[in-house]
Amino acid sequence: MEIVETGIQGLLILEPKVFQDSRGYFFESFSQRDFDRLVSIPLYGHSISFVQDNESLSSYGVVRGLHFQRPPYAQSKIVRCVLGKVLDVAVDLRRNSPTYLQHRAVELSAENHRQLFIPKGFAHGFSVLSEKALFQYKCDEFFHPEADSGIQLSDPSLAIDWKITLENAIISPKDQVRPLLKDSVIEF
Repeated sequence: MEIVETGIQGLLILEPKVFQDSRGYFFESFSQRDFDRLVSIPLYGHSISFVQDNESLSSYGVVRGLHFQRPPYAQSKIVRCVLGKVLDVAVDLRRNSPTYLQHRAVELSAENHRQLFIPKGFAHGFSVLSEKALFQYKCDEFFHPEADSGIQLSDPSLAIDWKITLENAIISPKDQVRPLLKDSVIEF
């Protein structure tokens, strides 16, 4: 696995070693040993254990996000797209971070095999750029409905280019009414 820095501390692109031949390809999508050696222990001084895997299937034009869980149930995640293509977005909500309120967008696809490690303290979302997208998450904290939160994905202060027109996007009713950042109390 190769680590690619994004310019935001802790937010990392993980690129696996892909072995291809005439039969197809093979790669390790996750190794706790390698993750600890390259990410967890160098950044946090301890191992990060993943406890829940999630999967979503979406069609072109779906935008999910921007979601996070409030402390003490904040989640770190490794996300990847195993079918199709998405634009994955992470927003730094850590008040003491030099990149507070900055975001990074990374294209994740079945073709590039990239994964994104998103540490605690980030809002996360993605837009589907292919006909269909199968998206997977590894989370280091269980889902807690009482801690579920989010911010408006079209917040003008973030100016995120989702690579699709939001007027025609398919957005859940819950995500349509998320508050703007200026109207949110976020404690990370």
